[in-house]
Amino acid sequence: MRVATFNILHGRTVGDGVMLDRLRACIRELDPDVLALQEVDCDQERSGNADLTAVAAEAMGAVTHRFVAAISGTPGATWMAATGDEQPGTAAYGIALLSRFPAEHWQVVRLPRIPTRFPMYLPGPRRVMIVDEEPRAAVIAQLDTPLGTMSVANTHLSFVPGWNRHQLRGLARDLLAMPGPHLLAGDLNLTGRPAARWSGMRPLAVAKTFPSPIPDRQLDHVLTDDPTLRAHRCATPRAALSDHLPLVVDIDRS
Repeated sequence: MRVATFNILHGRTVGDGVMLDRLRACIRELDPDVLALQEVDCDQERSGNADLTAVAAEAMGAVTHRFVAAISGTPGATWMAATGDEQPGTAAYGIALLSRFPAEHWQVVRLPRIPTRFPMYLPGPRRVMIVDEEPRAAVIAQLDTPLGTMSVANTHLSFVPGWNRHQLRGLARDLLAMPGPHLLAGDLNLTGRPAARWSGMRPLAVAKTFPSPIPDRQLDHVLTDDPTLRAHRCATPRAALSDHLPLVVDIDRS
């Protein structure tokens, strides 16, 4: 079973805009059975008002998929926290989970958000950025896979140090309360050891995924709590879009 996670930067090639054919080609090349996407647009002018989840689902032959908006509106412009009650055609931005295997159950988790704007101190003298942290969400599917029923989560955590650990701890509790085994995939904005420590899960792949031209750290992960699951192949193929590399893991049982 092939699992992939990919922060697609709303389908954008750095310096070259959004081209849906590139997104389709990339997903086909990854050939995932289960695909976790982050930074996904729906009905955004900047991505041609396309439903990027539907584009990816068609490209991989998904039988089920779910887009979960974290933001209603456009990042960097006018937006508000999504609630799940947005009307069709509303511009949105969030995450998506897609599968070639049927889903028995879906669950959406709204992750805790820093409620106010706050100063974030950056490396260097007098470098302070006032941050209005975006809302974050997770989606969990209980999938009927060739390796048995498993609960799979996808998320994109905060970039704020400490806060992403808090979000991860809570999400792991929610995921582990569902039938196992469990997989947690996504852009966690944490490197390998903190991701494993704060989730209580182990990595199925260790590979540098960011930034894409010359990656020097792993922010994108596939984690599990099942000791019988193992990865017999891991890859971070070059892609014609995004500032992240996709992380692809072929999984079986030992």
